[in-house]
Amino acid sequence: MNPTTHTISPLRQRMIDDMRMRKLSPKTQSGYLRTVIRFSVWLGRSPDTATAEDLRRYQMYLVEHGMSAVSLNVTITGLKFFFDSTLDRPELMRHTHPVREPRKIPVMLSLEEVARLIGCAGSLGLAVNVVFKLMDYKFLF
Repeated sequence: MNPTTHTISPLRQRMIDDMRMRKLSPKTQSGYLRTVIRFSVWLGRSPDTATAEDLRRYQMYLVEHGMSAVSLNVTITGLKFFFDSTLDRPELMRHTHPVREPRKIPVMLSLEEVARLIGCAGSLGLAVNVVFKLMDYKFLF
């Protein structure tokens, strides 16, 4: 039985070479390739024929279909690499920017609420445990 050989398009090979030259991690490389493949499937043609309007419409499509801000930013980064580095067409991504996700304000307990929690805890060991669970450790460093 002969092993199946896969031919890689020159464009994909160029992108792979560009990523290897920049020593991107294998996980990043596969993520960027997956991003460009998904874009070209959505586009219905080779991604090197895309316009700035195509990229805008694709971003709108992703937002309308509920893609999270984090996933959208990963997609934008992969496409930016492809158009900036592989195609040398940075002007296509000029109006595509990362999505800002609003920061969530942590819940803060009043001194009275903390005292009431400790009072309800019963034993000292349990009270200390409750206090440490309530504390956000990042503020200790």
